[in-house]
Amino acid sequence: MAHLCAYLILVLLTLSLNELHSIGTDQYSTCTLQGKFDTASLFEDGDIVLGGLFPIHFRVISDFSSFETEPKPSTCTDFSRRAFRWVQGMIFAIKEINKRQDLLPNITLGYRIMDSCDHTATALKSTLILVNGQDEVASNNYSCAGVGRLASPVIIGDAGSARSAAVLRAIGVFRVPLVSYFSSCSCLSDKSEFPTFMRTIPSDNFQIKAIVKLVKHFKWNWVGSIGTNTDYARFALQLFAEEASRLNVCLAYTKLYNREFTEEDILEVVDVIKRSSAKVILGFVGEGELIPILNELKRQNITDIQWITSEAWSTATALWTEYQDMLIGSIGFAIRKAEIPGLKEFLARLRVQDAYNFPLTAELWEEIFDCNLNGSLNIHPLSSRNPCTGFESLEKVNDTYVDVSQLRVTYNVYKAVYLIAHALHSIGSCVNGNGPFPNKMCGDLQNVVPWQLLHYMKGVSFTILGEEVSFDENGDPIASYDLVNWHAGSDGSVQFVKVGHYDASLGNENELVIDDSLILWHGRQQVPKSVCSESCSPGSRKAPRKGEPACCFDCIPCADGEISNQTDSINCITCAVEDWPNESRDRCLPKNVEFLSYLDVMGITLTVVSIFGACVTTAIAGVFLVFRNTPIVRANNMELSFLLLLFLALCFLCALAFIGEPTNGSCMTRHTVFGISFALCISCILGKTVVVLIAFRATLPGSNVMKWFGPIQQRASVFVCTAVQIVICIIWLTTSPPYTVQNTRYQSGKIILECAVGSVLGFWCVLGYIGFLACMCFVMAFLARKLPDNFNEAKFITFSMLIFFAVWITFIPAYVSTPGKYTVAVEVFAILASAFGLLLCIFAPKCYIILLKPEKNTKKHLMGRGNQNTK
Repeated sequence: MAHLCAYLILVLLTLSLNELHSIGTDQYSTCTLQGKFDTASLFEDGDIVLGGLFPIHFRVISDFSSFETEPKPSTCTDFSRRAFRWVQGMIFAIKEINKRQDLLPNITLGYRIMDSCDHTATALKSTLILVNGQDEVASNNYSCAGVGRLASPVIIGDAGSARSAAVLRAIGVFRVPLVSYFSSCSCLSDKSEFPTFMRTIPSDNFQIKAIVKLVKHFKWNWVGSIGTNTDYARFALQLFAEEASRLNVCLAYTKLYNREFTEEDILEVVDVIKRSSAKVILGFVGEGELIPILNELKRQNITDIQWITSEAWSTATALWTEYQDMLIGSIGFAIRKAEIPGLKEFLARLRVQDAYNFPLTAELWEEIFDCNLNGSLNIHPLSSRNPCTGFESLEKVNDTYVDVSQLRVTYNVYKAVYLIAHALHSIGSCVNGNGPFPNKMCGDLQNVVPWQLLHYMKGVSFTILGEEVSFDENGDPIASYDLVNWHAGSDGSVQFVKVGHYDASLGNENELVIDDSLILWHGRQQVPKSVCSESCSPGSRKAPRKGEPACCFDCIPCADGEISNQTDSINCITCAVEDWPNESRDRCLPKNVEFLSYLDVMGITLTVVSIFGACVTTAIAGVFLVFRNTPIVRANNMELSFLLLLFLALCFLCALAFIGEPTNGSCMTRHTVFGISFALCISCILGKTVVVLIAFRATLPGSNVMKWFGPIQQRASVFVCTAVQIVICIIWLTTSPPYTVQNTRYQSGKIILECAVGSVLGFWCVLGYIGFLACMCFVMAFLARKLPDNFNEAKFITFSMLIFFAVWITFIPAYVSTPGKYTVAVEVFAILASAFGLLLCIFAPKCYIILLKPEKNTKKHLMGRGNQNTK
């Protein structure tokens, strides 16, 4: 005990001047054995006395106005009826256990409950009194010898993580267990620093995971957070930031303020809230610490906030009356609640006589009934109150103290008492020789050693009110929370409606359950939005903003050929070659296949022109056939003329092969027919030109050249010249023939179905050979253009060749530069234009004479020019 006193004195010396005064000066001491117990504590003797720390008051007033006189002791003010209910819950559990025969028979539990005043130094003072078992009323005769009979081997408390940490650092070296009912900071799970700590409230690790999942469920990715500058808030908000980042939720801000705040501190926090676009705020504070923030928000009329509550104030009824308009719709996780049979009657058992005998009961009485008890022990009376009548009854009031509809922290206190009782029962049930300690010894209920009790507490598992209670290696219970939503009842009171739950034992996928239909949102019917940037719809992708959190981004439409088929896509997906995005760019659709179709206006036009050309050619052939015996027909090599008309009709009709959906067969056909038909035409024209030249030479004296170029030779020359083209086409088709291709180069959104030429050399050989024949024809026609006689058609052939060259020379750049189906249209146009050029230049003048100027269709007229020249 001497060592204990020495350590306690050392602790006292390290406290601030205020705490030194309130603990070690005036009439307070922790080492005296004389005097009476503090009138602000609750005590009942027993075989084993359990210590209790509760924030019965939540404000401390200290006087440091002058150092010239001895300062006055610190005073605890602002009575908490809710915390006093927790106190009564501990007393109720102890009395209930004392009545049981199956748990701790023949052992009576007592209690010593001290007020921590929601203040670290006061909590330390009260703790030292509990573990030392001394009266706190000072005496001049200090004695530290022996162990006080009221020393508590275990303490239930405190309600704040920072205070619990301070208490543990003070008493942890003596292995005195501390069982907290409301200290949830994850930092307290560190067994290397706090080896004697256990709790009946889950660690904030689980609460934070639950809150992050809640935020993610409602698609809030832009959330603000505030808290006091304590271990409880700092650790929790740091963990929240880490978990939120893992699930792509961003913190708009994290603002901490001191518990001993100034007006500037509060204004700074509210200014951050006001300037931020985040409409959802996580408040990781106690209810008393939130009040100044709510006051300032209310004063500035900032009410469009959706609050996420921490378990510290998720069921804080006291906030409702003043801030109903601001807090309605708040949602958050609360400690699992329970119904404790008989507790309501126990709470309401107090009478006015009790208020006269016990200071805390007197303060409760005057707070609930807003009156003054004359001569009571209340050290914080208000003179403005009317006197109590003496007929007041707790059974007839609706107050936080007697409200058992939301027994959450009270239930944790209840479980903490039963935890200790079951551990003590295990000690009593142990048989020496089978014990866990050296020499297989057991603990002793007559002299409970704190560290031995702690050993049994860690292994406790029991069932209470239908719940199985057990603890992990850190002394933390299995996490289970109720998701509560703040509603207004019909009478205007707050209703904490359970809208879901979180149970860590159910696995990652099933641990959070939410019934969205039960939720009332703040100021609206729909889920509020709280995002830095609106979601990017399908068809666009997210582009992060430089220097801003990941939740702040711009939405950029997907590029051509790309889609995104889900909301908030990071990247766009490239469509397959044969596909193309729809207008919304959220699906890849098969590309439109384009080719020169018979159903297109252009296809129909070219088809009509092609058939018209063939018909005109046929008509001319008919005219020639009817007038075959006339001089003009006979004088122009009738046989070659009919062959030329036949092949010109074939040229017109071969254009039809270029219209319609290309296939490998049609691609080979169109190019082959085109090459051969034009070779036939030009060969015939070449034959006619040669005939003109030879005919003229044959009229010269002694010339017999015509016998070498008779009808048979003329036909043979046509087919020989054409045979060369046929050979070229055969070689082309057997080596690398034309084939169908899907062209996407010109129009990305379309597939242009066209014919590839296969061998480029073969294609240009076909065209080159036609050009070669045309050049020969042009040269010969040009040489014969001034030959005598009216029947000479060399000048018309010359002109037709000029048109032919003009068409095909123009065709080449137009063909290369025209995209899509228009490429084929250009090719068809060139075929038809050149065919019409040949037809009209060679045969139109003859038809004109035959049909309209028959008087010129005479041998005399045709020979007229020659006659004039011979005169």
